Amino acid sequence: MKPYQIAIVDDDANIRQIVEAYLQKEGYQTVGLETAEEALRLWETRPPDLWVLDIMLPGMNGYEFCRRIRRETETPIIMISARDEEVDKILGLELGSDDYLTKPFSPRELVARVNRSLRRWEYMRNRSTTAPNEDKEAAADRGEVPALLLDTDKRQVYWQGKEVEVTVKEFQLLRLFADHPNRAFSREELLALVWGDDYFGSDRVVDDLVRRVRKKLDGIPLDTVWGFGYRLRDPQEQAK
Repeated sequence: MKPYQIAIVDDDANIRQIVEAYLQKEGYQTVGLETAEEALRLWETRPPDLWVLDIMLPGMNGYEFCRRIRRETETPIIMISARDEEVDKILGLELGSDDYLTKPFSPRELVARVNRSLRRWEYMRNRSTTAPNEDKEAAADRGEVPALLLDTDKRQVYWQGKEVEVTVKEFQLLRLFADHPNRAFSREELLALVWGDDYFGSDRVVDDLVRRVRKKLDGIPLDTVWGFGYRLRDPQEQAK
């Protein structure tokens, strides 16, 4: 199997060299880039399998780069930054990054997070490939939430017959709920299943994600289970 290629985007040459050395020792191919503009050119010609992306870059910052590529790809992104404010972490995750590390960080921890992100990415790709696309009749026969359709191959969401643009995390949340209608998930479960077991940030990101989904899919029966978490209610079940 061809080794994964990791792109490290950081204007600090010392950090790039250290990160590349540790990743290469793990068996990865690496490419170091100084700016987001260089990263965009790489993405257009030979996109890597994972990005290690600094937020504070000259010119275009990491947030804007993440926003741009997330419109077309779900390639894992691990953001790194000297900024340790919770709002910065939440913004990065909301824009579609898969993980967030604060400088200074242990290169070994970064390698562990890269390994985890790629395992999850491979799992999601395999699941998407093996899961057949389903039409409305098949979804209705299986008792899924009416009016909500997910195209797992193309990563598209349809609500009441109209396509809705969603982020990676929003799609993952909807897929989880659609696969388990009427099941209540705690905030801790959602953090682990959507963000990963080693995410140690505030569970506020779950509330923010649910709020965005409700805004985009107006009327979706995504209920709050007070003091616990959330549940995607299936109206057909209640009608029986």
